[in-house]
Amino acid sequence: MHKLDENETENNTFTWQGKKAAAALAEEAAGYRLCPCAQESVDWEHTKNLYVEGDNLPALKLLRETYASQIKMIYIDPPYNTGSDTFVYADDFSRHSDWCSMIYPRLLLARELLTEDGVIFLSIDDHEFDNLKKICDEVFGECNRCGTFVVNSTPNARDYGFVGKMHEFCLFYAKNKWKAKTYLLPDTEKKFRFADEKGAFNIHPLYNSNEAFHKENRPNLYYPFYLYPDEPLALKGFYRIGMEQKEGSIELYPPKSQKNGVPFVWRWGREKAGRFLNEEIVGYQVREGEYRIVQKMRSSQKKIRSLLTDTKYASRRGTAEVEELFGAKVFSFPKPLALLLDFCRTGLGKNDRILDFFSGSATTAHAVMQLNAQDGGSRSFIMVQKPEPLDAGSVAYKAGYTDLCAIGRERIRRAANKLRAEAPFAFDGGFRVYKLCDCEKRMEKGVEHHS
Repeated sequence: MHKLDENETENNTFTWQGKKAAAALAEEAAGYRLCPCAQESVDWEHTKNLYVEGDNLPALKLLRETYASQIKMIYIDPPYNTGSDTFVYADDFSRHSDWCSMIYPRLLLARELLTEDGVIFLSIDDHEFDNLKKICDEVFGECNRCGTFVVNSTPNARDYGFVGKMHEFCLFYAKNKWKAKTYLLPDTEKKFRFADEKGAFNIHPLYNSNEAFHKENRPNLYYPFYLYPDEPLALKGFYRIGMEQKEGSIELYPPKSQKNGVPFVWRWGREKAGRFLNEEIVGYQVREGEYRIVQKMRSSQKKIRSLLTDTKYASRRGTAEVEELFGAKVFSFPKPLALLLDFCRTGLGKNDRILDFFSGSATTAHAVMQLNAQDGGSRSFIMVQKPEPLDAGSVAYKAGYTDLCAIGRERIRRAANKLRAEAPFAFDGGFRVYKLCDCEKRMEKGVEHHS
């Protein structure tokens, strides 16, 4: 954890008034303990899932005592500091510095909770995007920034000010980019042109089309293949290849770049290429008299895209999903399930744990249960949410929900019940509730750890 030295100035990195005090908050004792609430829990004895009620700063300190370096993925949707947030942690972050001081110690603690191959996703909009990015660059390291998503959150636009605003952002960082482990998404729209005895495939040239890699600096990747035009394969236009020259064979090196004439290199070395000859790499006739070495691309998966433009990512979709579960509009503009499902598919393995310490309506928990119900995984979640009181005139309050945690807990119950009726796999739909209790003596351990 980064800790400002007492002699260190606040001018040599991104700084704001109160930064040193904010960093100190992360080091202070929690001043609370976590009190189990079995009566508000579901399947207390068997579940791996936690729901923690209380301010997330002391909660993170207590969770650190048990879960340090054990959280594979963190997702947060913190207050955006727009001046009209539904709920905020300091009631009103009237200055950017107040918001920075709120988020900074929480991210310092969050980093300690991540596994070495862990990742964090942080939703935000324009108001604090620049500040959050600078803080994350400091806490996680600029070198560990994996990317930024632009989310089509409002397809019909909010026509305020000078621009009809349609998007939000999500920052994506790794604890250690060189160790981070992520996963591909299913590509349901992918179509294949060819098929062999192994299944459907497309083709992609085996050469690396980046001019930065060429035969001068990657000589081990610059070597010839030999295509045998008298040995066609079953599929029209495909031919056997080898590493040895034969009579009548055609010698094929990687082509040169059209722009600068730089000789490209192969993506595979000789040893790997030799193992997959005429199985996953073959010769292909591009046109009369022109041949290429190509790889059979069989995957029906893809990396998550930086532009998340589908309407399934819209905030109104999230509102409709909660309204369908509750039969009333008890929560406005929660994150849509599709967004959290894709983030969780990207960042979580089937047995990993996720933390969301601005849990809100518990979309993250819902997404985790849905993934487990779909593929038989045993992912688990830790939700943290402050029990923000709801307005007595609100639909949620009139429906019997006095605070935000009551909505979050009930959503998990209802989502689990709905999924059980449809799921091909059994899944953990329970959760153990803990509440922050103000007391002089802290727990020896932050929370009972059910593995």
